[in-house]
Amino acid sequence: MARMSGLRELKKERTRRAISEAAIALFLEHGFDQVSVADVAAAAEVSKPTLFSYFGSKEDLVVHRFADHQEQAADVVRGRGEGETVLDALRRDFLDGLARRDPVTGLNDHPQVLAFTSLVYGTPSLAARVGAYVARAERSLADALREAPDLAPPRELTAQLLAAQVTATQRVLALHNWRRIHEGGRTADDLHPEAAADADRAFELLARGYTP
Repeated sequence: MARMSGLRELKKERTRRAISEAAIALFLEHGFDQVSVADVAAAAEVSKPTLFSYFGSKEDLVVHRFADHQEQAADVVRGRGEGETVLDALRRDFLDGLARRDPVTGLNDHPQVLAFTSLVYGTPSLAARVGAYVARAERSLADALREAPDLAPPRELTAQLLAAQVTATQRVLALHNWRRIHEGGRTADDLHPEAAADADRAFELLARGYTP
């Protein structure tokens, strides 16, 4: 029975991936606003009701990939080693992402990744939808921070402020990296040392505050 359930889940995930890949290919070729949901369903060889059983909106066909990172910062905080501060753990995780060339850090020069990011941030409805995912990630991180025993009081306000600052810092760093590659013609390998130094400075600013 467990095997059958596992096979069903695998089939559903393959279908979900196939629909998303068909959608993104069409959007990249023709533009997001020029492609209808019916076009995507036809390309993926599914019905519109089937498509909407996997994705809640046209925008989610693209930006659902950001959902994979909604819990990442919260998981890092909850899983940090003994004696490791919250900000040290989050800094380590971001630096690890840079080293892996994780697209979420902006430090990835694969043509498909650059085209995907251009599609997202060049389409207002997609950028707005990404904002909703970022807001969920921020709330998730705030929840994890409230549980941290070393969080400075007042816990509720500190958790919300720190979550907002960390989320904004990661977003700004990622966009800065992407622009230097997309607009500046840099390679990810060439940019990596500079991006890592920028991340260190950003998290140091979070830890110690701004001093003119």
